[in-house]
Amino acid sequence: MTSNSAPIIIIGAGLVGLSLAQALKKEGFNFKIYDRDQSLDERPAGWGITLHWALPALQSCLPPEVFDRLLSIQVDPVNGGKKRISTENDWYRFLDLETGGDKHLFPSATHYRLNRKQFRKLLSTGLDISWGKRFTRFKTTDDGVVVRFDDGSTVEGSMLLAVDGSGSRTKRLLLGEAEAKLNPLPVAFIGITLRLTPEKMKPFRDIHPLIWQGTHPSTGYYIFFSTLSTPESNGSAGTGNEYYEGQFNMSWLVEKNGQLPKSRAEQLAKVKGAALSGTGFFPSLRQAVLDIPEDSPMLQIRLEDWPTRDWPSGRKATLVGDAAHTMTMYRGEAANHGICDAVKLRDQLVLWRDDKQSLEQAFEDYQAEVKRRTHDAVIMSRHACLECHELDTLRADSPIFQVTGFNALANPEMARAYL
Repeated sequence: MTSNSAPIIIIGAGLVGLSLAQALKKEGFNFKIYDRDQSLDERPAGWGITLHWALPALQSCLPPEVFDRLLSIQVDPVNGGKKRISTENDWYRFLDLETGGDKHLFPSATHYRLNRKQFRKLLSTGLDISWGKRFTRFKTTDDGVVVRFDDGSTVEGSMLLAVDGSGSRTKRLLLGEAEAKLNPLPVAFIGITLRLTPEKMKPFRDIHPLIWQGTHPSTGYYIFFSTLSTPESNGSAGTGNEYYEGQFNMSWLVEKNGQLPKSRAEQLAKVKGAALSGTGFFPSLRQAVLDIPEDSPMLQIRLEDWPTRDWPSGRKATLVGDAAHTMTMYRGEAANHGICDAVKLRDQLVLWRDDKQSLEQAFEDYQAEVKRRTHDAVIMSRHACLECHELDTLRADSPIFQVTGFNALANPEMARAYL
């Protein structure tokens, strides 16, 4: 590779695409990054994100001064930060939602719970991103690739790195619609963004100030709760109108509790009905759920996955992040794997740049590592999704508790093994 070669084309400026761009920039690569959004602020704030075993990988992608700002974008600057096992909040709690007691309790490894939007902004530091460019197709040439966008424009590059999400158009072009099709899971899922006064948020945060999960033993309703912001992090402290934001997710097996209703009012009624179903949730949580405001933003998510498989590596294009390994969120690993992808791909491209291997070999070696690392991770995330709705069968070694950064990865040697 010479310094005058065509740029590497990155499609997608999400968390993983930006991490990849930062990694390439740090190594001096010539690249361009494109995203379909009109600006960094177009997407909604979104939910929080947990970084755990990929922290060393992320650190290797970023300039030190950027990585050091991670602490400033935590959802809760008081209870976040590097965890020490001796403190009371350094425990991961999975509750019996009938009694409020701990079904499982694990020591928590080092992890950061970050504001997703602020994290994306942090990762964009110093990057020149081309916005409003929706990728449609590409073709391979003798010298690289030509990428086309829906506005009719094209760009020539040395290769295409597709970080275009679970519904990746690039994956469909490489594999065909049938092979790229996602696998639906028989689970209904609804997410609600809570914006509450300190008093109304207290029952949720009394369980744990950052993040907790639980399942009702007889009905199988599952809850994941995470703080999204505190008065200190959202700027409302000292205003007289302090508020917290929280991420409240509920899911259930469709076979047991039916499909999610279509209308928003019926969806919220379903969530509140779950708090009363069977023996009901324990009193403080039951009342907190019943008190969820009617105008709370809600999002229905179709749960699907795509266990990593081979894709053609000879067309000067490859897949990164969710495009390569779509998985459910029940083990909190998707972004961590995506950031690890960025590091592994960067390392292979360094070898290509330094004329130590061909681009085809770089892509083949990268793809082989991704498949080894993520195929079973997708399957385990599927098992975690299905099994977490059956409280009585959950064990300490169940998939939802393994390699989540809370107990198994308290061993830093395991985290370093991914690098």
